Amino acid sequence: MTQSFDHALAQFTPALPLAVGLSGGADSTALLLACAERWPGQVAALHVHHGLQPAADDFAAHCQALCARLGVPLQVARVSAGAAPGQSPEDAARSARYKAFDALAHSGIAQTAILSVALAHHADDQVETLLLALSRGAGLPGLAAMPAQWQRAGLQWHRPLLRVPGAAVRQWLCARGEPWVQDPSNADLRFTRNRIRAQLLPALDACFPAFRDTFSRSSAHAAQAQQLLAEVAVQDLALVGTPPQICALQQLGSARQANVLRHWLVSAHACTPSAAQLAELQRQIAVCTTRSHRIDIKVGLGFVRRSNDRLDWYNPAVLAP
Repeated sequence: MTQSFDHALAQFTPALPLAVGLSGGADSTALLLACAERWPGQVAALHVHHGLQPAADDFAAHCQALCARLGVPLQVARVSAGAAPGQSPEDAARSARYKAFDALAHSGIAQTAILSVALAHHADDQVETLLLALSRGAGLPGLAAMPAQWQRAGLQWHRPLLRVPGAAVRQWLCARGEPWVQDPSNADLRFTRNRIRAQLLPALDACFPAFRDTFSRSSAHAAQAQQLLAEVAVQDLALVGTPPQICALQQLGSARQANVLRHWLVSAHACTPSAAQLAELQRQIAVCTTRSHRIDIKVGLGFVRRSNDRLDWYNPAVLAP
C-alpha cells in the first residue's frame, strides 16, 4: 500500500552515518531535510554535477545553500555524462551518477566513513520505470523495476520513498515552506519518461486509482521470480561448468538453458545478451553435434565461440595489443 511521507521515514532505519543523494529537486530535498532532522550530525549529502544543461550550476548552488543552512556536509562531484554509441542520455547520466556516489561515499565525507546511501525515488518513479521496461519488452529483471534496498560496493543502498506518491512528497515540502529547484528537462516531452509522467500517469489515475499499489505488487512478484531463476542458474552453472560444456547445455530444456547462459555471460563476463543474440546462440548449440561444428556469434561487445567441447566468450578489443 502507498504510504505517507512521514510514515515511510518512520520505517526507514539505515546504518549510520548516512549519505543522501541530493539533486536539488523536490524529492531529494525532502529526503535530506527529514533525515537531517531525524539523525543530526549523522547525515551528509552527495550532489552530482552532470554539466548537461545551463541550470546545472543553479542545482549545485541550491544544494550548497540548503546544506549550509542545515549544517550538513556536502560533497559535489562533477562528472562527464556523455552517452556512448547506442546508450541513452538517461542511462549515461545514471551510470556516471552511481560511479560518483561510489567514489564519494568511500572517500568519506567530513572525515566520516559512510555506511548507507539513500536515494529519493518515489512511487511514481517506480511506475515510470516499470512502464519503460514494458515498452522495451524487458524480462523479469526489468519488470522488477527498482529495489527498495540493495548492496553495492560495500555500501547499503536504500530507496525509502518507493511507496510514497510524488504528490505527497511535494505536499510535505510545501507544508514546511521549503523551496526546491525545477529541472527544465523534466518538461521536455522528447524524453519517454517525461511523456509517461505527463500523459500516462494522469490517465492511469483516472482509470485505476490504485495503480501505484497494484503495479508495485507486480514488480515485487517479478523480483521474487527473478531471484528464484538466479538460484536455479547458479545450480545449473555448477552442473554445466564454467565455461559451460556444450553437451551438458544440450541436456537442459530451452528455458533453463537460456537462463544459465544468461547467468554465465553476466556473472563471468559482465555481458548481457539481447533476446535475438541468446536465441541464435541456443540455435547454434542445438545443432552442434560434430567435432568440426563451429559456434561463432556476437554477444554484447564480444563473441561466444566454441573452444573444444566448451563455449568461451572474448572481447577482441580487450585482447588486441
